[in-house]
Amino acid sequence: MKKLIDLHLHLDGSVPYQTVRKLLAEEGKSLPEAELRKRLSVSPDCRNLDEYLDKFDFPLSLMQTAENLRLIVKELLQELRGQGLVYTEIRFAPQRHTKFLTQAEAVQAALAGRDDFYAWQKEQEGPDLHVNFLLCLMRLVGQDEANWETVKVARDFMDQGVAGLDLAGPENEEVANRKYAPFFQQAKEWGIPYTIHAGEAAGPESMREALALGTKRIGHGIRCQEDPALVKDLVEDGISLECCASSNLNTKVFNQIAEYPLRSMLGQKLRVTLNTDNMTVSATNLPHEYQLMEKQGLTKSEERQLYLNSVRAAFASQEEKERLLALLEE
Repeated sequence: MKKLIDLHLHLDGSVPYQTVRKLLAEEGKSLPEAELRKRLSVSPDCRNLDEYLDKFDFPLSLMQTAENLRLIVKELLQELRGQGLVYTEIRFAPQRHTKFLTQAEAVQAALAGRDDFYAWQKEQEGPDLHVNFLLCLMRLVGQDEANWETVKVARDFMDQGVAGLDLAGPENEEVANRKYAPFFQQAKEWGIPYTIHAGEAAGPESMREALALGTKRIGHGIRCQEDPALVKDLVEDGISLECCASSNLNTKVFNQIAEYPLRSMLGQKLRVTLNTDNMTVSATNLPHEYQLMEKQGLTKSEERQLYLNSVRAAFASQEEKERLLALLEE
């Protein structure tokens, strides 16, 4: 089985179907398969990012207790291990799980799910899957207080399983990346690594704003291709891009997979990585993403480079990176 790394995976967009069925059953509820898929995954005629983001409301409604969050994390990690993943960074916004929990309690629940998975994994054969969590600030009006709390929670849980921050949500001028400078200045002072969503619904300028905030990683970043000068800067500065093909097709950044520029970006020496974004919302997984790219001519050498780029970009310890490099050579 191919060894894989996913650096851009949203928890609320990747709740396994069987886990949703289990959680509904615990509430004495069930949904027909067709209705469940309609609630959790986008249809082929999804029009844009805003419509894509609507699919998060239902799974989030099931993610408001510590017990549910713990189970979701455990079962998602079990699924990922079965797909051949050896390292992943799962991101979520603890502020979106506070109907009954504090942000810190939501993080503790996710870490408990990780520990449950690690206990289960000890009895399994094959390479281990290791996980770190990234906490998302939300790019929404009126979220400053919650975002400040997220930065503080990330500081409190650093080196306990939280490895960094992210900035996620809609992309528009009202919530432009540059407006979040104070949060990332504080993160930098506290030594918290971060990545920022940019270059998806918004174009190259959103990426330039993210770079001005000091990020070394950009979530998506695929629209850098519209600005050759930006591409040059990204290469020279060694910025890592977290590319997610299926979700970019869902949100109509591209209309067909043949247009997806992953291979040409590798040829430009950009530090691109291949990820899923939202396994359930996009009805995909990382082996499928690689299969899509292989049909477009992705070579074994290019796959190796994607893996190496992921190891380099990961918010992981040096010891963990050495483990991942050793796995590649097995």
